[in-house]
Amino acid sequence: MLNYERYKRVPVVSLPDREWPNNEISKAPVWCSVDLRDGNQALIEPMVVEEKIEFFNMLVKLGFKEIEVGFPSASQIEYDFLRQLADRNLIPEDVTVQVLVQCREHLIKRTFEALKGIKKAIVHIYNSTSVLQRDVVFNKSKDEIKQIAVDGTRMVKKYAKDFPGEIILEYSPESFTGTELLYALEVCTAVQEEWQPTPEKKIIFNLPATVEMNTPNVYADQIEWMNKNFINRESVILSVHPHNDRGTGVAAAELALLAGADRVEGTLFGNGERTGNVDVLNIAYNMFSQGINPLLNLEHINEIIDVYERCTKMQIDMRHPYAGKLVFTAFSGSHQDAINKGIKAMQDRGAEHWQVPYLPIDPGDVGREYEPIVRINSQSGKGGVAFVMDTYFGFKLPKGMHKEFADIIQTIAEAQGEVSPETIMEKFREEYLTFKTEREYPYEFTSCKLQDVDDTPCGDTHITMEFKYKGKPVRVETTGNGPIDAVKNALHETTGVNMKIYDYTEHALSEGSKAKAAAYISVTDMDTGKATYGVGVSTNITRASIRAVFSGLNRLAR
Repeated sequence: MLNYERYKRVPVVSLPDREWPNNEISKAPVWCSVDLRDGNQALIEPMVVEEKIEFFNMLVKLGFKEIEVGFPSASQIEYDFLRQLADRNLIPEDVTVQVLVQCREHLIKRTFEALKGIKKAIVHIYNSTSVLQRDVVFNKSKDEIKQIAVDGTRMVKKYAKDFPGEIILEYSPESFTGTELLYALEVCTAVQEEWQPTPEKKIIFNLPATVEMNTPNVYADQIEWMNKNFINRESVILSVHPHNDRGTGVAAAELALLAGADRVEGTLFGNGERTGNVDVLNIAYNMFSQGINPLLNLEHINEIIDVYERCTKMQIDMRHPYAGKLVFTAFSGSHQDAINKGIKAMQDRGAEHWQVPYLPIDPGDVGREYEPIVRINSQSGKGGVAFVMDTYFGFKLPKGMHKEFADIIQTIAEAQGEVSPETIMEKFREEYLTFKTEREYPYEFTSCKLQDVDDTPCGDTHITMEFKYKGKPVRVETTGNGPIDAVKNALHETTGVNMKIYDYTEHALSEGSKAKAAAYISVTDMDTGKATYGVGVSTNITRASIRAVFSGLNRLAR
């Protein structure tokens, strides 16, 4: 039996006057990428300098204005990386680099050496404040832990005094989610009093869910409580740094924004320690899907994926929000049908806003193609096959034909699994457009000549038609009430076929002087009751209609 009794509940926050549930996200936060530090340190094979530079350049291109570049005092690679950014002048004027460092003087000194020549930087200091870490890791009192933070602040202040550039202090009470709120505030206040920020030169307080310990609403309560109790709040940038241990990192970040957070630290696609950091792209795309400008350049997600996978040596999961290969697919027949109808309705109405069932955003808006939207397998329905024929090949099958052709594709899918659009089209040609053997397809159209005759008693169209019936040439002249009726009469007189045409539709397949038309005709053998559809294609709509009649007769004859 699962031994759940070994674990105890993490306390929740008593916040009866919470306001965040009534708030709405209306603007993007300050984004800070920690890919090159938190993300990189969690890789099986950490990035080398040139890979980090490529990744950094991509982050800049995406529009990140704050980028944590590493822990330059911890390793020579990270030190060299920061120096290359500075020496090669790779940091744009509007981008601030962030460096992480422990509250130890020799490490802080080394960090400032690495920052030489950089005009603006965030120095990010931290120490763990949680109940558990104070007890089992550091064996220190609350006052001793607080003093570490104050001493670290004082040392940054010391080296910043002579630094020929702007230094912004960021302090993180690591393991904030496991820290008593009153104590977390006490430590932050002590740091604030030492640093003396102003509304013009703010301090960043980063409140990390270093380990996600409770439901997202609890994190929101913690953030709101801190937000309301910081002294000189106007001098504080409230930052959050969620991880994804419970699988709710995105939710925690979004609720934290509702609770007053100004800034979000995270990584692309949620890379990072254990289950990863919060996926900043996920949050940004969520905002985009709600009509909010995410203030990131997210139009070309495939390019982001390419750099990410090459530099990290990690693959994006096929179901990953927005980025996965399958997130804009629909295997279910009912879903496919709904997508088809939704896109058509939106086009017909000239809709201002994107509203398509099962597709929260237009894949084209993020650089994805429609090609993978509908995938056909044994679970797909008639709507999906019709959608493929329309989207890929321009054939707008009449509604009555959807099931007929879908049943044909279903047989293939049950035998081999997923059916590609190319296979679907190949089968469509085979079933409706191609004359095969005289035995299977006894009617082969050759040519015809039509002439309007308004004064004939039998109709208004005279036809002279040549075709083959079971391999033998046939020439016939007759009249009918329009071209299709004339063709039907001609076939009845020469072959004895007793058919009735119930439905006829047509449409253009392409534009231009050599554009082709497609015609669809529903035909029934009145002797047997068998019914099917025929399809014809030609540059001439009348000829396409005649070919559709012959296509239908051949299918009846099988």
